[in-house]
Amino acid sequence: MMLSPDQPDVDLPWGQPDTETLLNSIKMECAPQPAEPAEGEGKARSLSIPSLSREEKRRRRRATAKYRSAHATRERIRVEAFNVGFAELRKLLPTLPPDKKLSKIEILRLAICYITYLNHVLDA
Repeated sequence: MMLSPDQPDVDLPWGQPDTETLLNSIKMECAPQPAEPAEGEGKARSLSIPSLSREEKRRRRRATAKYRSAHATRERIRVEAFNVGFAELRKLLPTLPPDKKLSKIEILRLAICYITYLNHVLDA
């Protein structure tokens, strides 16, 4: 049904809106509606991303450059302390020559043998 500019709106049936009103109502229905906050939740909760699992939050936090940099620093300090411990243990072990370079596994095996020897000496 086409309306001319000089035709009055009275020809429209009461239950049928004009095309502009119909388009506006469709736009309103299709527009995203903000989620209603659940009871006990504030506005910030309703506007944020849907609730993430603990694992997903952890993954996102670990993906930041700041977190990676801090983690690398902690790991570097841990490895340095580990190496200092091996160096101190190495100083306590008798080897010929005394400055011979030993791997970590060699240091541990030599320490086991040396402790066993010292226990044997004390028992005799």
